[in-house]
Amino acid sequence: MPDEQMAGAGSAPVPPGSAPGATPVPAVPPRPLDPIDRSIMRLLQADGRASIRSVAEQVHVSRANAYARINRLIDDGVIRGFTARVNHERAGQGASAYITLKIVQNSWRTVREQLRELPGAAHIALVSGDFDVLLLVHTPDNRTLRELVLTRLQAIPEVLSTRTLLVFEETDLLDQGPNQPTAPSPSPPPPLSED
Repeated sequence: MPDEQMAGAGSAPVPPGSAPGATPVPAVPPRPLDPIDRSIMRLLQADGRASIRSVAEQVHVSRANAYARINRLIDDGVIRGFTARVNHERAGQGASAYITLKIVQNSWRTVREQLRELPGAAHIALVSGDFDVLLLVHTPDNRTLRELVLTRLQAIPEVLSTRTLLVFEETDLLDQGPNQPTAPSPSPPPPLSED
């Protein structure tokens, strides 16, 4: 990992024989995180491009300490990688929905693989309660969303029923610091700095 820039850092290794996209499993039990580790995680969640120097200054540790802590968090599988948070509306995906699914008992793995192939699928979770699966999708418009639900989802044999919850507005809590008010839309990130 470059000394000054976090972007492009790899994610924790996935054990051999695991399915693609599987969550990495650390070889050792999780270590407790101290307040500095938690502060580093919050900073990197807010800005995955933050420099080591910036992180070190904000959590009041040396650059070497910050670098070692970040590497340990990656090696332990706490930080799984670095990614961009996308404004889906600005990216041409103006319709978002949470879709609940009831599925045939013991069909989770089969259904999960089919849901991964759906265009616009952003998050899939097996949950408890009145339904079995919660799916978040982003599509260009409501017509595309309707087609996704009626022709793709309901065509999966293991899906017994669906319910679509349209997202009218959302707030990404990671865009806010601990005491900042909710903003209607995030401001663009500042240019990368070399210091």
